[in-house]
Amino acid sequence: MADQNHDIALMAHLMRRAGFGAQYAELEERTAKGYDATVEELLNPDVNPHGMDLDVAERCFIEWSHQTRGVPEYFAFRMINSRCQLEEKMVLFWHGILCTADSKTQSYPTSYDEIEMFRQLGMGSFRDLLVGISRDPAMIFFLDNCLSHKGAINENYGRELLELFSMGVGMDGEFNYTEDDVKECARAFTGWTIANNVPGQPYGRYHAQFVYNPEDHDEGIKTFLGETGNFNGEDVIDIIAKQPATARFISRHLYSYFISDEAQVPSWMETPPKDPETIKMLEDEYFRSGYNIKSMLRVLFHSDAFKNARFQRVKSPVETVMGTLRLVGDWTEPKPGFEFIFDEMKHMGQELFNPPSVEGWHTGQEWIDGGTLVHRINFTADFVGDVNQPGVREIINRLADAGPVISPEQMVDTTCLLMGHYELADETRQMMAASLEKGGTIHTDTEEFGTRVSELLQMIVATKEYIYA
Repeated sequence: MADQNHDIALMAHLMRRAGFGAQYAELEERTAKGYDATVEELLNPDVNPHGMDLDVAERCFIEWSHQTRGVPEYFAFRMINSRCQLEEKMVLFWHGILCTADSKTQSYPTSYDEIEMFRQLGMGSFRDLLVGISRDPAMIFFLDNCLSHKGAINENYGRELLELFSMGVGMDGEFNYTEDDVKECARAFTGWTIANNVPGQPYGRYHAQFVYNPEDHDEGIKTFLGETGNFNGEDVIDIIAKQPATARFISRHLYSYFISDEAQVPSWMETPPKDPETIKMLEDEYFRSGYNIKSMLRVLFHSDAFKNARFQRVKSPVETVMGTLRLVGDWTEPKPGFEFIFDEMKHMGQELFNPPSVEGWHTGQEWIDGGTLVHRINFTADFVGDVNQPGVREIINRLADAGPVISPEQMVDTTCLLMGHYELADETRQMMAASLEKGGTIHTDTEEFGTRVSELLQMIVATKEYIYA
């Protein structure tokens, strides 16, 4: 039983990190398959297992208009329901690094194309992903590459490609590139533009298209990161992809997202990785695999660093909301009111399709302040306190299987296991058991039992332990 509990605890950890959590029955199912098999299943998602395409979703969610296409809500709905949990988790990962914002683009169809590009390329070659984002109409408009011309460059995209999308400002106290590299990079991307403007007037919302204009491309010789030639955008990306700084940059992002909260990106030049050995292992795999993100993830999920890093990351608002909804089993099918879910993530500090800047969201403890913490607790407590939710009913029924009477300590411990093997501090655990004991003997065959379980669930999600994944 101890080995089984350990295996399920490890699977719960994997599903919180490589997905958005799972109910206990799914953890048992995946544990029976085995950890290695589950990792491979996550890394190699099936074709269209999501149960609902966007055009169908628009018909079912009556408040989604054709003009907005309900893209943020659809993205969130897939996070809840997709069996390809890692695929959706990686879309969110890239959305927070290769950032565009609807506050400027104002074209959900174009943003939808970007998200689909992340699904297609997000676990493949990083080099190919950089080419994809460089041709992405939302990015071209967001960082003004459509305003960059031969003889009159706009440096925005070239600068952010180097600083925030691929290499970072510096590594080990040394700068990774110069101002001249930024200018030469911008020259290489002249001619990469969009065929039609993004904003919706006068014809309404529509997909913008990438176009290469050779007449507007600077064909002059360029010197970039120490190499000289008649470079275009793909040549520049080829040079970026083979830099040690790029391997470090991607490895630190993966480590922070899947293993343990790192320092914020702007400090990486002067702040060494907290786990140099694991970072080096990921860097080596980056080059060994030909820049393949899936190969890096496979190494990461099988590493001791990952397996031993339970509850060392603060959940993002999206992880908090999606994880809670998957736990209680709500929103498994369309019904009115889904905007509320989207708004709750926004109030907690993470609005999908609107990161605060091209730098993305600051993570870790910066997710938490007095206001956002209250939103987290209220949201999660409302859902786990509803005994009509199927996931809550399943927890109640499994607790009742322990016998007609259950002790307070056993009830606390088993409930934490059924929520995904959460671990409470001894003082917190004892406090909850004492609170249950005040209510008298706990009989599992009474109507009152469901209420007592829901109240315990509300206490657990209000703890500091539930903040972490």
